[in-house]
Amino acid sequence: MGHMNAAEFAAARNMEELYALLAVAGMGPGWNKPEPSLWPSPKSAFVPAHWPYSAAKPALDAAGRFVSTELAERRNLILFNPVPGNTYGTARTMICAYQMVMPGETARSHRHTPNALRLVVDASPRAYTVVDGKKLPMLPGDVLLTPNWSWHGHRNESPDCAYWIDFLDAPLVHFLEPMFFESFPGGAEQADQVDEKSPMRFPISEICARLEAQDESRPGERELQLGPPHIETMALTVTRLAAGAASAAGRSTANSIFAVIDGHGRSSIDDREFEWRRGDVFVVPAWRRHRCRALERSFLLRVTDEPLMRKLNWLRQQ
Repeated sequence: MGHMNAAEFAAARNMEELYALLAVAGMGPGWNKPEPSLWPSPKSAFVPAHWPYSAAKPALDAAGRFVSTELAERRNLILFNPVPGNTYGTARTMICAYQMVMPGETARSHRHTPNALRLVVDASPRAYTVVDGKKLPMLPGDVLLTPNWSWHGHRNESPDCAYWIDFLDAPLVHFLEPMFFESFPGGAEQADQVDEKSPMRFPISEICARLEAQDESRPGERELQLGPPHIETMALTVTRLAAGAASAAGRSTANSIFAVIDGHGRSSIDDREFEWRRGDVFVVPAWRRHRCRALERSFLLRVTDEPLMRKLNWLRQQ
């Protein structure tokens, strides 16, 4: 970037010469932007997408033959939104990934600025997430939190592989740039105490009991927001749909990622349609309409950046 003086700008004989001088000076004409910087309603570059667990599980099994926990910080599969140039985010502010830990393995402990949570898909007793020195059981359907800067690792003392779905607000942290990461000294945080009642763990048995106690929000539909504790950038809602029940959501400036705890159904997101089953993931980017119907009784976990949008007074729904 060059420093232009007043005489050079005064000598410009036409608009083209002015544009050339502005470019050298590292400035651009606001009246002649290549793309508008303001528009009348949201437009999301991210698209609706669906990832089946039936493909992710064998892919993780194959990775287990080649990728050890010594080689990789985490053996995971990133669910990147299929838009040009994107290799990471599932939605604009959030990323989702499938992860697997094999029997007898320990995924070493670390902590970081991004908030994280996980939904267990398949695991046997004695599979744990270690959060701040305590072992939290991981059973199918459980939701576990690892808020930002909490030490966390994974230990599988069971005879079976453990599979789960991770959610993080890392793309938001990348954009705003306050990223910090630290490995635990020595690799794995030692933990002997099993904490089944940890506030960081929402067992599926408790989720189902609380849903049963809820009134229906619509015919055949019950909703439960998980917490406390809450993660400031992401809200977690579990929806139970009776067989044949339908749900519809209008446009929202919030992004949402859904994971199927159990069941089978179909979703229509704008003009895209997906059929989902247990363990699947699908994303509803901002300002997209979403309609779904359960073909059998189904439980869906929705992870959304609504708290962030609300806090900034940017949450609008149509």
